[in-house]
Amino acid sequence: MMMKTGTRPPPLIYGILALAVLSRWAMTDPDPLQDYCIANTTSSSSSMTMNEIPCINPASATASHFATSALSKPGNTGNRFGFNVTLANTANLPGLNTMGLTLARVDIAPQGVVPPHSHPRASEVTTCLKGYIHVGFVDASNRLYTQILRPGDSFVFPRGLIHYLYNSDYRTPALAMSGLNSQNPGTQIASLATFASNPEIPEQVLEKAFKITGQDIARIHNNLGGSWMEFSSQDDKSLLGRI
Repeated sequence: MMMKTGTRPPPLIYGILALAVLSRWAMTDPDPLQDYCIANTTSSSSSMTMNEIPCINPASATASHFATSALSKPGNTGNRFGFNVTLANTANLPGLNTMGLTLARVDIAPQGVVPPHSHPRASEVTTCLKGYIHVGFVDASNRLYTQILRPGDSFVFPRGLIHYLYNSDYRTPALAMSGLNSQNPGTQIASLATFASNPEIPEQVLEKAFKITGQDIARIHNNLGGSWMEFSSQDDKSLLGRI
């Protein structure tokens, strides 16, 4: 139906246009505008940047820019949580720039846990390669979805939802590989965000929210504060550092 000149479009048109714009903004990473844009990890001076990362001249690209052995070695799980995450990202795999991906090797010691956490900008698929891994996530209705992964099994964690990985075996380490659909997924550990933020959440808020006392909060702060310093001092391959 033709609209008369000078008449205003129906409100539905505005709604459709708004949804179209918002759906584009909601995409995890932007689509690349070229085949590749290899991250320049040695110099910040470049005539071209993508994702705020300088790129090398495409004529200088080699196969080595698209390969890495960063995930080939076990990570150090000698911390109080008993896990380590080693990343393959633009720092050690320059060809990954603009591809909208991050890869991770997850080593979990016996009885170790990757504590409940979320990735605000990415979904994650985890594949168990060694051992048995108890995984789970909680959706917005507080329903828990959980599974025991055996070697070869995979599990998906939806974007932004709290999830965990736990090696319940007393003797055998576990190993998993994860893929996340963002170059910068972000990571927020629930316990650290709540009890070890900087600056700290007011005690009155925590007392009322969790029905605990100031002494309880102090004890939790001390425990998690040590863990936070432990992890934040690791190099930028740590899950808690770069993503």
